Amino acid sequence: MRRHVRGPLPAPLPLACLSFTLLLAATPALASEAPAAATSAAAATTSADAEQESPTSVGTGAHDRGGEILVTARRRQESSQEVPLAISVVGGEHLDSTGAFNVGRLQQLTPTLQFYSSNPRNTAVNIRGLGAPFGLTNDGIEQGVGIYIDDVYNSRVASATFDFLDVAQIEVLRGPQGTLYGKNTTAGAINITTNQPTFDFQGKAEVSVGNYNFKQAKVAVSGPLTDNVAIRIAASTTDRRGTIYNVTSNQWIQSQDNIGLRGQVLWKPTEDLAITFAGDYSTQDANCCGSVFVGYGPTQRASNRQYPALAAALGYTPPSTNPYDRLTDLDTPLRAKNKIGGASVRVKWDVGPGTLTSVSAWRFWDWDPSNDRDFTALPIVTLSQNPSQQNQYTQELRYNYSGKHFDFVVGAFGFYQRIDTQGTESQGSAASRWNINPGTNAQVPPGSSGCGPSASNKLACDPTVLNGLTAYNTQYLKNTSAALYGQLSWHVTPELTVQPGVRLNYDKKEGYYQRRVFDGQGNELLLGLPSYTARQTAQLAIYTPQEISPEFSDWNFSYDFNVSYKVTPDVLVYATYAKSFKSGGINLNGVPVDSQNNPILAAQTVKPESVHNYEVGIKTQFWDRRATFNLAIFRSDIGNYQANVTNGQYGVLRGYLANAQEVRSQGVEWDFSVRPSERFNAYLNGSYTDATYRKFTDAPCPPELSGGTTVTGTQTPGAAGVPDSLSPANCNISGQRLPGVSKWTLSFGFEANTPITLLKQEGEVYFGYDGSYRSNFSSNPSPSAYTWVDGYSLSNFRLGFRTEKGFDIYAWVRNAFDQNYIDQLFVGPGNTGLIAGLPGDPRTWGGTIRYNF
Repeated sequence: MRRHVRGPLPAPLPLACLSFTLLLAATPALASEAPAAATSAAAATTSADAEQESPTSVGTGAHDRGGEILVTARRRQESSQEVPLAISVVGGEHLDSTGAFNVGRLQQLTPTLQFYSSNPRNTAVNIRGLGAPFGLTNDGIEQGVGIYIDDVYNSRVASATFDFLDVAQIEVLRGPQGTLYGKNTTAGAINITTNQPTFDFQGKAEVSVGNYNFKQAKVAVSGPLTDNVAIRIAASTTDRRGTIYNVTSNQWIQSQDNIGLRGQVLWKPTEDLAITFAGDYSTQDANCCGSVFVGYGPTQRASNRQYPALAAALGYTPPSTNPYDRLTDLDTPLRAKNKIGGASVRVKWDVGPGTLTSVSAWRFWDWDPSNDRDFTALPIVTLSQNPSQQNQYTQELRYNYSGKHFDFVVGAFGFYQRIDTQGTESQGSAASRWNINPGTNAQVPPGSSGCGPSASNKLACDPTVLNGLTAYNTQYLKNTSAALYGQLSWHVTPELTVQPGVRLNYDKKEGYYQRRVFDGQGNELLLGLPSYTARQTAQLAIYTPQEISPEFSDWNFSYDFNVSYKVTPDVLVYATYAKSFKSGGINLNGVPVDSQNNPILAAQTVKPESVHNYEVGIKTQFWDRRATFNLAIFRSDIGNYQANVTNGQYGVLRGYLANAQEVRSQGVEWDFSVRPSERFNAYLNGSYTDATYRKFTDAPCPPELSGGTTVTGTQTPGAAGVPDSLSPANCNISGQRLPGVSKWTLSFGFEANTPITLLKQEGEVYFGYDGSYRSNFSSNPSPSAYTWVDGYSLSNFRLGFRTEKGFDIYAWVRNAFDQNYIDQLFVGPGNTGLIAGLPGDPRTWGGTIRYNF
């Protein structure tokens, strides 16, 4: 039975010194006085849930027991070094001190996490290179990486773009998570634990300012309302000017404008029962999201239909050809309004020898965007937006028991989601010349429109053909999932533990997609007519009406088996095998059509992924536990990998969501931390990841092979009757690297401090450094010579003064050496060879004042 603790709390620590290390004091102390301890880069699947209601855990997210970091990896409290699975843990204080206030910045601290986002809806979070298809947003598939906040599953990855709010700790879990988690995830999970209400008054406040008009404020207050009711309220706001200047609108874009609120009420009617009510609301209203010109790469299109000739014909020049000038000229007003929130009730009841937990939650997400999808100031695509509204409901029940010889968890999970999207796409006055072949292959003289007497197709020279052409997309998804899961730990001997787990899962998805097309005069274009004019044919080549109602349902059984052995009290070795799955899906962005423009219904559904995951590891502590070294070796084989493909059996070129045959991700992860004295600590964490398509024979071709006449049969360019430019119907990219994955990633840093008395206040001056490195990666679903992003290294510094009373003031600089780097590259539409991209943040600097009371 867990006793309710009264009395003074430990003072919150000013800094968690290691990115994967939480240094927590059992009594009020400076961070430098905490005993040495380290969590691992190969530690545990976890849902930080046990003891959350205990006041002793507030502000830490883990417990310090004689130099050990305690987590609830297997739904029970234990040392992270004793949990034989893979995890990286980052403390809330370290998140604050390094400026990692969202998942995008968290990836600099966690080497195996990949995050890429062109806007909140088009966001992907992957672990070990696996999770979600790159370059395609489709509501009809599951995320491979789950995001949990206080045990509540967030189905929309847009939640990863919001600021962290009053976070105690974050755990990045690697590998399949199904026998301990409510929602099945095949690549891993990001488990976020917030600080909980306390029965003793405490609070914290923080203000930061910096260049680019950066302003950030955070506040949290907690305390009792009655003898058995406590409350905690937290709020944050972040505001920053954009880093890219739009010369068309005379505005800075890629700005930040975020507000977050969270409230929690803890009711303990008895010592054995704790009920927590929580609600949160966050909003973003940034001038976002745009891109800059990066370059041009020739495609298989005729030269007069590639970017240089088209730009010259329309008299267009980008504002800069250097992406690091951070200039753009997008002519569509940008909008990225994003709201997310919800409410939950968590009940923890000590029943018999174990604990029964219930988590009930409702969450919503509203998305209101406006994008410029031609990446230029030309009126080609004048409107591109897909407003979306989501509601989700989850219910989880689980019972956990810990004994001398056996520990077990059994649970049930239910999930329902409804998404509604209303899309609008419109073409502008430059669309005709950009998209329609004028009918001549002659070189276009500089400054010529290409619409002279030699142009046999006058439609290309008539702006009214496509101007105002509009497609209205209506779609919805009903997603239902239910599961039973459990895991047993049998302690065969004090050193040897055998741990099997099982999961039975049911998924059902029902969807609807309709595209209605209207010409510039408001006339609807319909399919099935006896004949079409040349003008209508040109319009239907841009937008084709379609209506489908895809459905999918299936049962899946998955399991895992883990064996661990303690060689010595400080050395643990383990091995794991997991057979998992990723639920099948449905295409909700439309499917390819046949030669008569009829949708190919066989492409409506996507098969489940079949995952085989293998992992072995060792976790060690040495030098009187002042140092740790942990190592994990892993391999995941995925059949029917869900990807953006072009399937040759349909004889079509349009990309859509389907299954690649085989994918493999394998590699090594490690973390090392050392604390030789209370005045210095350092860490070095890293990974080598080899993630490739083992067999992918019908992939979309990269831009250098696209845009020409489609190859049929065996043809030779230049032969009689064969065009000079040919493009395969699809490409075999077997053996090539998955997008977004760097082979080498590192995070490293140190902190040093010395005691000092400043303004009659005893404290310490500290200096910290956090660095990261990633090698090159592909930024296109099929690797292209034009879309490899060069590797780069980032360095962050901080210098400050902190006291035992909770005061902390420091200056910081991020990307200190002003490294030029690219976050993501985009291939322009229409195989013109245009390459656009998002440059990463330049050097930023500022200061922070923080006080814990």
